[in-house]
Amino acid sequence: MLTPPRIVEDVTDRLRAAHSAVDACRAVVDVLATHTDALIATLLHVHDHLRCVAAAGSWHVFSSVPLGRGVVGRVYASGRTAVLTDVTVDPEFIRLGPDVVAEICVPILDRTGEPLGALNLEWTSELAATPDLGAWRVLAEELGKSLGARIDELGGPPAETQAEKLLRHSVALSAAGTEAEVYARVAEAARDVSGLSSAVVLTPIAGDIAEPADVPVGVTGSAALFIGGVVLRSSSPGRHDRVLVQRLADLGGRELGVLLDRARRHGTSFSLGDPDQLDPRGFEAVTKTGVRTMIVAPIGPGALGGVLVAFDDVTAHPEPARVSLLELLGTQAWTCLDRLHSLTRLRHRASSDPLTGLRHHGPFGERLAAAEPGRTALLAIDVDQFKVINDTYGHAAGDRALVDLARALESTLRQGDELYRIGGDEFVAVVEVPSPNEAVAVAERLTAAARRVGRTISVGVALQRRDELGETTLSRADQALYEVKRRGRDGLHLAP
Repeated sequence: MLTPPRIVEDVTDRLRAAHSAVDACRAVVDVLATHTDALIATLLHVHDHLRCVAAAGSWHVFSSVPLGRGVVGRVYASGRTAVLTDVTVDPEFIRLGPDVVAEICVPILDRTGEPLGALNLEWTSELAATPDLGAWRVLAEELGKSLGARIDELGGPPAETQAEKLLRHSVALSAAGTEAEVYARVAEAARDVSGLSSAVVLTPIAGDIAEPADVPVGVTGSAALFIGGVVLRSSSPGRHDRVLVQRLADLGGRELGVLLDRARRHGTSFSLGDPDQLDPRGFEAVTKTGVRTMIVAPIGPGALGGVLVAFDDVTAHPEPARVSLLELLGTQAWTCLDRLHSLTRLRHRASSDPLTGLRHHGPFGERLAAAEPGRTALLAIDVDQFKVINDTYGHAAGDRALVDLARALESTLRQGDELYRIGGDEFVAVVEVPSPNEAVAVAERLTAAARRVGRTISVGVALQRRDELGETTLSRADQALYEVKRRGRDGLHLAP
């Protein structure tokens, strides 16, 4: 039999003795569990989720619910009680265990009436006596207010644990769509998880990337700075953090390279703390910038990746557990980078000709659809006497000739112009030009490039007219190409 006064009295006594928000939630759950066979759970707002901090009546509960999801999310967001007598008609009900025949969910309110979480009760046995939902609702709402007031007095819901932080940042890393996003998010995660004020990612400049000649050393938002042979990336949002990152950037490529190499060489992490008490030899340049604490963890195996550097101008002694968390973040970042690289390779293979590496029909159709009439020219290209090469020297020689020719033609095009292989020995160049004369000049450079590798090509040129479909422009370019063939090959013709 439900006895609300006694329950309220027992809860009040237990709440008075609670020393934390978790203790307070457990007190309410423990008292309620002695008066009902319902499944009981208290969920509090912790960062970006409603997290279960106490429960009874079932070994399976919703430990974490995104804000706004499910019945508890709705109750938390609205601050209003939900009473369900038929959960099957509620689209927001999330089923986990046995069939629920009745549910009461009330908001846990602080002393100003703002929701801190939700108190949820579910009855699952159809054989048990039907609970007096009206009486239980009144009781639960009173307990929700008492619990919320006590949690408010104790300083609010519990802080996010390190494990929860790591999980949140791992999800964000996994959702990153570009390398830049991965680096920015792992730097932000390192700041949050380590408790240090600043974090950067250092990576070596790839051999095929030309280092910019004049890159201003200044950090704003998610910046990528080219310093000597090192790229420094940061996502420091605060002014204080930007100052510290700037000081580190001012060290230059040589000193940053030392940090990079020490972690990458053996794939090991290391930490520094309190240079006044501990030996700072080998890191004098870093400590002179004001850095008093630092954790460095590798991203990727050995010399292949970069390093994650978290640092602060406040003295601290990095705990091994925090160093381990940064190592996990570095591993997660490398996994995400490897996934992005794999996706890029797969997309390239799916859209490229395996012989020449040029893009083929699918991407060409997309580029054609996006062409700007009046400023786009199509250059239809055919290799002269290609069949003779195959018949005389074999298909292997023909393949080599196509590869050499493709490289020569592509190297001649300007940045932004694109070359596609759309047939055996048929290519199309898409170029942005202001006039027919410039399109002809591009075609002349292409024919000259072909001659330099010992081949000749025929090129038909057509400037896309306004209101003309790309397919029509390509047809006119083909017709101009046939005109070159009729004239004896090795040349170009501009479609009228």
